[in-house]
Amino acid sequence: MNARLLGEFFVTLLVIMDPPGSIPVFLSLTGTHSRQARRRSADLAVATAFVVIVAFALFGQQVLEYLHVTLPALQVAGGLLLLLVALELLMGWGAGPTSSGDANVSMVPLGTPLLAGPGAIAATIVFAKSVHHFRDGLALALAIIGVHVVIWLTLRFSTVILRVLRRSGVTLLTRIAGLLLSAIAVQLAADGIRAFVDAR
Repeated sequence: MNARLLGEFFVTLLVIMDPPGSIPVFLSLTGTHSRQARRRSADLAVATAFVVIVAFALFGQQVLEYLHVTLPALQVAGGLLLLLVALELLMGWGAGPTSSGDANVSMVPLGTPLLAGPGAIAATIVFAKSVHHFRDGLALALAIIGVHVVIWLTLRFSTVILRVLRRSGVTLLTRIAGLLLSAIAVQLAADGIRAFVDAR
């Protein structure tokens, strides 16, 4: 097994997906859920991110080329989607996730583009290009699995944080998460636009 590739990709993907940074948004979107529903949301969010990352590791370059979609376009789209979610958190729009919308919240925006966002997808495609042998593919697979195990554990134990913060703390955290998420969204869109300009 290629230990160097395993270490590089694991660290890179872990930093980009930023499990601790996803806790505020996760708690903001699932703070009103029961403990069981929150755990189900964590499971589904991580599963969604895992499927997206694996899909792009296997077919990402071909899919983007077939659709004539560039990574900068993916960045801008992800930034706009996150900005909409950030505005909902900041302004308190909507009645909050319902039981029928739990899956939607877990998949979008938690699973993607928050966890499996443009940065993680781009890194996955780049590292997938460096796979030339079975041991390289095994290293890449183990790195992806390892990162998602870390994310799953992080979201699962976020319930401890919720018990400490209580309702008022979650409300405050929601506003802070909205502010941070809006900054991430604007940065994503700005990076995509800058890449468009540089490519010309």
